[in-house]
Amino acid sequence: MDDGWTKLAGRSPASLATRAELVARWSEPHRRYHTLDHLAAVLAAADRLAGAADDPGAVRLALWFHDAVYDGRPGRDEERSAQLAQVRLPRCGVPPARVAEVARLVRLTAAHDRVAPGDANGEVLCDADLAVLGSPSREAYDDYAARVRQEYAHVADEPFRAGRAAVLGRLLAAPRLYRTPVAYELWEERARANLRAELRSLTAGTRP
Repeated sequence: MDDGWTKLAGRSPASLATRAELVARWSEPHRRYHTLDHLAAVLAAADRLAGAADDPGAVRLALWFHDAVYDGRPGRDEERSAQLAQVRLPRCGVPPARVAEVARLVRLTAAHDRVAPGDANGEVLCDADLAVLGSPSREAYDDYAARVRQEYAHVADEPFRAGRAAVLGRLLAAPRLYRTPVAYELWEERARANLRAELRSLTAGTRP
């Protein structure tokens, strides 16, 4: 895919090796939603929102790393992904301040509601990561939800339904899902409809 990596991290052997490592990680066979397709989608979404970021390059690098480690362990995965960025990016010649910002942003994805007001980079990052919630058709959203369920195949149906319903409830309780004006206009209304529909299915027991 035309991902713009070399514009962010250069063409050094270390940079090209890091890109190859990340592509391999995003291609791991146990992934069903957090795949290269997801990476391409969030990068495209970030491009649409780039004007709202203070450092669009840091946001893009953070998206490359935000699910680089994905074992289905919320919090731990994000921390390990941030640590991976802190190790790999300096070898690519990325300045220390940007490396620190990338790691901070990766850690934010563990809980999107932790973005502080005025954190422009964090707002763009989280809005891009949540863009899938605003999928324009019910079929596309249901496919996303089914892929997430597949990644948690090790969790029994009842605990998964309870946990997923709690996540959806927290999202719906937020005053707004998307913080940037462009994302809010593009996805807010549709995302809330999709979330409400999934929550109804979960509470009715019609979705595993």
